[in-house]
Amino acid sequence: MATESEVVHAGRTETFISRLGPTWLAGAIAAGPATMASLLTAGASFGYALLWVVIVSAVLGTIGQYLAMRLGLLTERGIIAVVEDHLGEFWAWVLLADAVLAAGLAQLVIMKTLADVSATMAGSAGFAALSDPRLWGVAWALFLALTLAGGGYRFAELGAKVIVSLVVLAFVVAAFVVPIDPANAVAGLQPEIPAGVDGALVAAGILGGAVHITLLTMQSYTMKARGWTRADESIARFDILTSMLVAFGVFSLAIFLVAASVLPESGLDPSTITEIQAAEALGPVAGEHAVWLFLLGLWGAAISTLGGNTIVPPYLLADKFGWEQSVTDPRFRAMVVVVALASAIGAFLGGAFFQLLVLVLAFGLVGTPFALVVILYLLNDPDTVPETNSPLENVGGIALLMVAIVLAGEFVRDELATVTEPASAFVVAFAVAMSIAVLGICVRYLRDNVLG
Repeated sequence: MATESEVVHAGRTETFISRLGPTWLAGAIAAGPATMASLLTAGASFGYALLWVVIVSAVLGTIGQYLAMRLGLLTERGIIAVVEDHLGEFWAWVLLADAVLAAGLAQLVIMKTLADVSATMAGSAGFAALSDPRLWGVAWALFLALTLAGGGYRFAELGAKVIVSLVVLAFVVAAFVVPIDPANAVAGLQPEIPAGVDGALVAAGILGGAVHITLLTMQSYTMKARGWTRADESIARFDILTSMLVAFGVFSLAIFLVAASVLPESGLDPSTITEIQAAEALGPVAGEHAVWLFLLGLWGAAISTLGGNTIVPPYLLADKFGWEQSVTDPRFRAMVVVVALASAIGAFLGGAFFQLLVLVLAFGLVGTPFALVVILYLLNDPDTVPETNSPLENVGGIALLMVAIVLAGEFVRDELATVTEPASAFVVAFAVAMSIAVLGICVRYLRDNVLG
């Protein structure tokens, strides 16, 4: 029979586990279809060569969420409001524009993914009348608007997460079945970006899945919604470690190792890989059902990610304008509906969604260094937080910032080769604007805290 102390301890443990969640939401967004596409493309294109990026992304993603967590707990406010109070309205608008642009582009591409996969599955099941992605895009946008504004989306999201979990489990099982090459895997731990088909783009896409401005900015709002304060720092750390380092790390490693072991041998053209071809990675465990299982995984990941991504712009705008960050506020609810309905545009985009998913994560990484610099600035400002960063926390943050800048810079440098094309010109222009913003924040910090 359990003693009283054992019962109390068990009760505390159960309560502790039941309170986990804010960073798991970030992890669910990170483990979306774009990250899956980036990992599969990396394995198909370069074998094990980018294994180091996969591992680094989980570690740095954990550091990024930890820093964002500290800022949220120490200020107990949303990041936009904190920036406006301590850095000024101009920098709040820059961060807002950066985050909304990255989230908005991701929203369109993820909706295109969901619409295309829905149409493919319907066509394969014999429903030819439902094989038009544009119809699915409009239908899913309406579904998003109605359920998110009414608070019923979590049921669809829960079902989607169950499906994604099953697919990830299939990849984990496959990792024990496929013939992984230990020598080549070890060689993939050497930090280098392989030449060839968009090596910098794919590397930036992998890191962008874990270290993304959307994940960093939303951390303060999800913790605030849970009512977490400085007293909850221990559970917040555990939340981050279990979700980003462990769960997201296993997700990334399993998918990448299976793709690197199976797809290069299949003779695919990495530059034009499709979701049907990528499904071959699950062939060793799913056999003839691999395509359907993989499509269901993409479908579930897109549904799960869309729910979290749709509310990002409304949360940031609500914080900026002082609205209630809840659907009980008609202004917030209206913004959720607008973002949800606007996502239907994604279904009308041209191109293959598999390549677009990688591109949108790489683009998000370009805007991430600015958010990191802002977070580090605020965490080292005694007027903002009661307990500034320790030297070790700053080392981790600067290491994260440097890796993000290098990989984003490599991606932008590749885009310069095709800068005459509209998409590349937009990426380069955005990178220039964000570089100026980063420089401006750094100069301000030196002036106010070092030279002043």
